[in-house]
Amino acid sequence: MSAPSDAPDSPDPLESPAESSPELAESSPESAGPPTGPLAASSESSNSDEDPRLHEAFVRTVPAPDESRGGRVTLVGVVHDHPASAYRARTVVHQRDPEVVALEVPPVAVPLYRAYADSDSPPSFGGEMSAAAQAARESDAEVVGVDGPTTAFFARLARTCWDERISPDALRRVLSGVASVTRHAVVCRLAAAVADRTGLRVEVDDPVAHDCERTDPPAEQARDERAQARRSRSLLRAVDPPEPVELREATREACMADALADLRSRGDAVAVVGLDHLDAVADRLVEK
Repeated sequence: MSAPSDAPDSPDPLESPAESSPELAESSPESAGPPTGPLAASSESSNSDEDPRLHEAFVRTVPAPDESRGGRVTLVGVVHDHPASAYRARTVVHQRDPEVVALEVPPVAVPLYRAYADSDSPPSFGGEMSAAAQAARESDAEVVGVDGPTTAFFARLARTCWDERISPDALRRVLSGVASVTRHAVVCRLAAAVADRTGLRVEVDDPVAHDCERTDPPAEQARDERAQARRSRSLLRAVDPPEPVELREATREACMADALADLRSRGDAVAVVGLDHLDAVADRLVEK
């Protein structure tokens, strides 16, 4: 995940005046203020009064520039493999009833998450991505992957590296990172083929451990998710990412925004993205 687009001194939708009192902040997950910035007017409420896991700070809705250019895109920010995020991804898909559900996974990996979605309800594997894919199937929506590696990703990354005149060492590290995510995408595709031929579900990634389960009360899930999101943003703001990581993550976000802009021609879309990408992808999409 990349650093959020917010400047260090900008308002944070995950923070509130209650942050000065840790006990109050932890006991009131609903206390954070609404989203700020260019999307504040277009963000839609997700029934946060009914369930704290659906707080609007985690959801952005970007309308099409005009009616002739397709539908709206609703972005759902998630903490990967968190039960609150899986619930939010599934619920927002059902609420919005989109034509397309976009996942922050490579297109070649989508069959694996479809396979996970075809098993248990909610899916045992694949976290929020499988939960969204399952909701898409129940809503007769198309499921697509909008993350790299793709041809567009490689092309944009090459242009960026050339324009930035990065050093040979930085270029080697960029290529190493791209090779790693490409191998992972291929493994996901192979695991999907195994599931298709044998019915076995192969878990490619170890699930991220969290301090709550999906059987815990909604408020407890929301508290834990928000605490983890705050820690993640604090860490990302305190440490500047290495140049290769920054280039790769910025390229991912630009490509995801491009893909989502194209998807608007099919109608409304819901996109499930890591919380640390939410602001950057949404801001890029607003500009298109």
